[in-house]
Order: sequence, then C-alpha cells, then structure tokens
Amino acid sequence: MKIFFRILSYVKPYWPRLAGSMLCIVFFTFFNGASLISIIPFLNAIFQVSGEKTAETKVVNSDPGQLLTSNIPESFREKPAELKERVYRLFLGSTELTTKKQSEQALKRICFFIIILIMLKSVFSYFQAYLMAHVEQSVMRDIRNDLYAHINKLSLSYFQRTRTGQIISRITNDVNLVNGGVSASFVTLIKNPLTIITSLSIALYLSWRLTLVAIVVAPFSMALIGWIGLKLRKQSALSQERMADVTSVLQETVSGIRVVKAFAMESFEIKKFKNQTQQYFKSLIKITRTRNLASPLTEFLGTSVGVGILWFGGQQVLLGEILAPEEFVGFLIVIFSMMQPVKELSSVNNRLQEAVAAGERIFNILDLEPSIKNVASPLPVAAFNDYIEFKNLSFSYNGRDTVLNQVNFKVKKGEVLAIVGPSGAGKSTLVDLIPRFYDPSEGSVLLDGIDVRMIDLSCLRKIMGIVTQETILFNDTVRNNIAYGLADKSMEEIIRAAEIANAHGFINQMPDGYDTNIGERGVKLSGGQRQRLAIARAVLKNPPILILDEATSSLDTESEVLVQQAIERLMKNRTSFVIAHRLSTILNADAIVVLENGKIVQRGTHEQLLSREGLYKKLHNMQFRL
Repeated sequence: MKIFFRILSYVKPYWPRLAGSMLCIVFFTFFNGASLISIIPFLNAIFQVSGEKTAETKVVNSDPGQLLTSNIPESFREKPAELKERVYRLFLGSTELTTKKQSEQALKRICFFIIILIMLKSVFSYFQAYLMAHVEQSVMRDIRNDLYAHINKLSLSYFQRTRTGQIISRITNDVNLVNGGVSASFVTLIKNPLTIITSLSIALYLSWRLTLVAIVVAPFSMALIGWIGLKLRKQSALSQERMADVTSVLQETVSGIRVVKAFAMESFEIKKFKNQTQQYFKSLIKITRTRNLASPLTEFLGTSVGVGILWFGGQQVLLGEILAPEEFVGFLIVIFSMMQPVKELSSVNNRLQEAVAAGERIFNILDLEPSIKNVASPLPVAAFNDYIEFKNLSFSYNGRDTVLNQVNFKVKKGEVLAIVGPSGAGKSTLVDLIPRFYDPSEGSVLLDGIDVRMIDLSCLRKIMGIVTQETILFNDTVRNNIAYGLADKSMEEIIRAAEIANAHGFINQMPDGYDTNIGERGVKLSGGQRQRLAIARAVLKNPPILILDEATSSLDTESEVLVQQAIERLMKNRTSFVIAHRLSTILNADAIVVLENGKIVQRGTHEQLLSREGLYKKLHNMQFRL
C-alpha cells in the first residue's frame, strides 16, 4: 500500500480537475439511474397505448391515492405510494391515463425525458473523461520528468551496471502501467461502485427478494479477483524485465549498426532480437491469460444468476405473485445494467497490482542515492589558481580489484601533463577522478589544496573542459552542439570557437551552415569533423582545466593534423591533462607520467624518459619501429 499511496501523491497538485471529474461522476450516476427508472413508466405507457391493459387498469378514480391502487400494478401498493406517484407524475405528466390519447401524450413526454436524461448523462461522461485524462497525463508527465531528472543526477557507476534498455523501459512502459492504476483508483473504483449502488437501490426497491438472489455471486467473484491479482503482479514484473531486454537489444543494434554490418552479423542480431521478443510475447500471453480470466468468469457467474432470476421471476410474474410485467422487465434491465460495471471492477485489482509492480520499479530508481554528491556545505569554488595534486590516491570500482594504487603527483597551473601507458593501466580512470565522476577509495585529489569532494560539483565541473575519443554530439544543429550548456554565447563567439577548432571551414560548406542538423550522435559528420566540433565546444566554454582523453587516436592522418592543431590552440594558457597512445602528440608536454598496473612507474619530460630504459622508451620504440 505504501507504493500505491506514493503513486497517488502525484495526483495531489491536480485535485481541482480531479474533484471536477468526481463531481461529473456523481451527476453521471444520477442521470444514469434516472434513465433506468424511466423504463418502468415507459413500459407502462406502452402497454396502455397498445391496449393491453385490462379494463380494471383503465377505470381510474380522480383521487391520486386510489389511482395508485388501480392504474399502478399490485406490487407497487407495497411500496411508498407518495414516491411512486411523484415518479409517475414526473415521467408521464399525470397518474391518470384513462384514454388512449392520454397514454400517447404520456409516451411522447417520457421519450422526451429519456432523450434529455441520456444527453445529460453523456455530457457529464464526456467532461468526466476529459478532466480525468488531464489528471492522468499530468501524472505520467510528472513521473517521467522526475525519473529523467533523477537519472541525470545519478553517478556514472549506475550507468555502468544498468542496461540502457532497462532505463528506457522504466520511463516508457512502467509509467504507462502506473497510469492504469491512477485511472482505476479514481474512475473505475468510484464511478462503477456508484453506478452499481444506484442500480442496486432501484432493484431493491422493486424486489428485495430477487435482488438478494442476484448478489449471491459477489463473494465468489471477489475471491476469484483477489487470487488473479496476486498472480498478475508477479507476471507483470517479469514482463517488464522482458521488455527491457527487447529495448536493450534494439538500442545496442541501432547504436552499433556499423559494426553489425561490417561483420555481416545481421542474421545473428535478428535471431537474438526474435528470441527476446518471443520471451516478451510469452510473458504477455501469461499476463493476458490471467488478466482476462476474471472478466469472463465474473460475467458467467452473473449471467447464471440473471438467467435464474429470469426463469424464477418470470414464473412468478405469470402467476401474478411478485411484480407486474413492466416492473419485472425494468428489474431485469436494471440487474443486467450492473453487469458491465461489475466486469470492469473485476479488472481493477489486476490493474492496481500491475501499477504497484511498475511503481515499485520506478521508485527503486527514484530512491537511489547518487554515489557522487555534494557534501552538506560545499565550497563554491569559481576559479583555479595554483595546482592540482593527487595525494596517496588509490581506486577500485568494486572494492576488490585495485585500478590505481598509491598515485602521487602535482600539476601546476598552466602545465601540460601527459599520461601514457598500456591499455588497462588506469589512465582514463585517473583523469575521471578530477571532475569527480568517481571518488577515490583512498587518498584525495586536491584543487588548490582543497579536496575536490568538498567543492560544489557544479562549480567544479564548470572550470573543466573534456574532450574524449568517443565524441558525444546531439541530434541538433551545429550551433547548438557547439554552444551546449552555453546558451548565452553570441554567434560571433561560436564562430570564433569554431575557427580555433579548425571547424569553421567545413561548417560553412554544410547546407545550412551553423543551422545544419548533424543527426543522432553526429552521424552526418566524419570522425575528424565530430572531434573538431567537440573541441569547439570546449573552446567556447573556455575552461582553465582541460582533459583530453585520446582525442586523436581514431582519426586518419589528415584529420589528426587538423585536430592536433586545434588541440594545441585549445591548450594555450590552460592546465591540461592529455592521455595519448600516439606519443608524437605529447612531445612538448611539460611532464609525462607513465602508468602500469595502476602505478606510476616513470615520470619526466620526453627527452628525460627517452634517455633511460623503461616502459616509455619501449612504447616509443614500438611506435616508431626503432
């Protein structure tokens, strides 16, 4: 129930529209009940027009009290005469229907009333649905917004252990299921019970004996619905996991389509996708089988009772012992009008269980605390003045396998530090600790003598620019990609940044220049062009600290030259950390540290490291084949 009430908390801001929707439900129920009540006077008028009334029913005294004993069926005498008289006066205009002409006029009157009642019922049904749809869609929007905002705040470690498809499934499919629970809570659980109560009251008024026979099926239906709901909750959780699997395969295939085609793995990926969709199909079939079991069983039980009433009550009517014919027909219509609301109620528990299961998965994400977050009173550092120091630093992703071990070095403002070493040595991990993508397991990273964990995260990252081998661009214009997060920059500043990054030339050759859309992840650009846009973005940000993670390793020679020129311009008057496999790009670095197995095994300038035996000289000789 805690999850359910937490879902309902999202409805609170929209209580005026919700209240309006509930008020419309009340009016809908009233007019629906009135339309059911109108059936009996309608049938009464029909019987009189057709001349099927006996002579006794046509001989009517002018006294209303006596009219009710003559013109109104025998069973009505046992009911409150005053109420019955008012109903007949309202719908028929008079309790005196002594002639065929009077009956015809009464028939016209009641037909008019029925049209009005149905119209009013439909109007309130429309406004109820419209107002409730506004509430439902608002709740879905707010939950999606909260999920997306929270996911953006989570640390990188979360994304390393969580599949992209699973995240997408939570924001799309699970939120849809939650919406079904909201609808069930405020529409089905209010509208249908009110409708059932109204119809049941009318039925009890007509014949309490037959009504009691009709409701004997209720306990069996409730027990059946409860059992089905428990099964459905478990199956819903499994189904959403299968949907996450499908989404993951789809996302991986689309993002890696170049590799798929390069290795002619289309058939393999198609087979894998079909396997996942088959698993999802099986889970949906189980849910459908379970979900749809309640409705037909409830309907069967209800229909069985209805048929029993039809047989038993029909016999009594023929004998004239319970109801007049028009009353009995009205009673049957009222009883069977409850069938649809009862059927819908039978699915409420199923929808609520699915919503709770989905809500549990959603709130599991919303309740996750980022592993990297600000301390209680973070320092608002706005500038970098002196040095960055790695002090007795060790790091492990899982708490067992050490990636960095007792790293110590200092970089002064304006210096260029190159970090080299074999793959897996911990180079990228080392620079990821500077902007606090991760926190060290031991030791600290100091910025001007302050532990970066004490600095406000937003302030810390604003003074840093990062260019990586995997350039991240968005499905937007060139201009917006360069000015990402810098909406206040002028067009002149954007062009200047592009010129420094050697990007202005190819941008001008594009169809719409800086307003050209570059496609998802910049697919319309070459690798070198994408990298130069990323450098232009860093130039525009103008950060005092720059991190370059193998920014030229995947480029052709021509692109590498252009990008390297852009990088050299970018690094001017900045403190730079450069990770490079190609040692030719770091010959002018102020200092080089060589990592191996998470430890610094060498440090010095290019000339110093080449002058002595060690890993750096070995890597240099391998690259230049000396």
